[in-house]
Amino acid sequence: MLLEEDESLNPMLSVVNLVDVFLVVIAALLIAIAQNPLNPFQMEDTVVIKNPGKENMQMMIKKGKEIEKYESNGKIGQGNGIKAGVAYRMEDGTMIYIPEGKSKEIVK
Repeated sequence: MLLEEDESLNPMLSVVNLVDVFLVVIAALLIAIAQNPLNPFQMEDTVVIKNPGKENMQMMIKKGKEIEKYESNGKIGQGNGIKAGVAYRMEDGTMIYIPEGKSKEIVK
């Protein structure tokens, strides 16, 4: 008698299909977590910068299991200090730093 039942009327078949769908969704979520640079299971140090150069820029630094989060307040040059010198980028991409009070003549 059970063998003669119509398969479209069996509610257990739809439950099995839902379980398969949930397994695929769970696998996709696990892959997404594994590829996240701030994955808590990775021991590598990582730096993530969100919205670089904008007023709402955020920087997250992961060292081992510890994550530090820094947020920009939109201002440039915040803090106490004095000008220590000037840096120049040359045509070939190299950088030259000239300390404050030294000759500003650059020899190529």
